[in-house]
Amino acid sequence: MILTGNEIQRMRENGSLVIEPFDVRQINPNSYNYRLGPMLGVPKQDQNGKVNFDFIDIPEEGYVLQPQIAYLGHTLETLGSDRYAMSLIGRSSLGRLGLFLQVSANLGHTGSCHQWTLELVSVKPFRIYPRMRIGQISFWLNDGEPLLYKDGYSLHNGPTVSKMLDSLGLDSMKDSVDE
Repeated sequence: MILTGNEIQRMRENGSLVIEPFDVRQINPNSYNYRLGPMLGVPKQDQNGKVNFDFIDIPEEGYVLQPQIAYLGHTLETLGSDRYAMSLIGRSSLGRLGLFLQVSANLGHTGSCHQWTLELVSVKPFRIYPRMRIGQISFWLNDGEPLLYKDGYSLHNGPTVSKMLDSLGLDSMKDSVDE
């Protein structure tokens, strides 16, 4: 069951979920519009093929994302809940302009509460701004007793690089292969 916008506000007020800072104008019928935080991870590849990120502050005049590059952003808001699972998705109005957000992982496990890393990919040059409304979060009631997620990426605020990058900068899939 998904929470309505009014229920999101009520559950925030009673402490069942966290949205900080909060602005009532960002409530939707079944979600809350979150904003882009001020830091951006810009990928770069060294001469050995290893991918690293330069972390920059997004200028007030904006930063132009280049096509087909996966940047790492983050939510301005701290978002989470020990009661609800969350889904972070892009805004359809920005998607229609060619900006894809959360291209791979939109599930926020129950128990997570932090500034979320955002995956930003554009199909054409696209200017982003700090604090722009960039995505939305919805809250879902668990069926059964939730196991609270308090590890991994939930321990980080701001843009966080994948823990699967090996020394060559390639995805290390050893842990995901059945033997």
